[in-house]
Amino acid sequence: MTTSSSGGDFLAKKSEVARLGKTLPKLESILIIEDETFDADRLRATLRVALGYEVAFRRASTLGSAIDLVLARQPDLIILDDLLKPSDTACSSIPFLRRANYLGPIIVVSGQATRVRKSELLSAGAIDVIHKDDVDSVRLTEALVRVFKGI
Repeated sequence: MTTSSSGGDFLAKKSEVARLGKTLPKLESILIIEDETFDADRLRATLRVALGYEVAFRRASTLGSAIDLVLARQPDLIILDDLLKPSDTACSSIPFLRRANYLGPIIVVSGQATRVRKSELLSAGAIDVIHKDDVDSVRLTEALVRVFKGI
């Protein structure tokens, strides 16, 4: 059951995050690496709420196509699904993205964001890990503020 206090707290947090989001550097390109179309579209729509319509989004559904896109044009940010069909994981994908000379931040979205898994992903080179159930404009903006402001 939701109380008006928790709704008010959420709106206050969203307002604060929106204010902080305006201090982010201008992002021109974000690469979403996600094999499920619904999840990719959800991420894109949520990021549009947080960042506006000026950002160009590209999507790759496989690691191979992601590397091709990175080599063609370096994105400002990569949002990476933890499990890409048939057998790629974020932990195994991040080194390939780095070998393709991508040096920017990688945020992993995972349906298995346990403490252990989060630690593994951060050790592999992710800058942040978000549970798939927690993807909303507030959580993504918080992650972006941490990534680009060092908070």
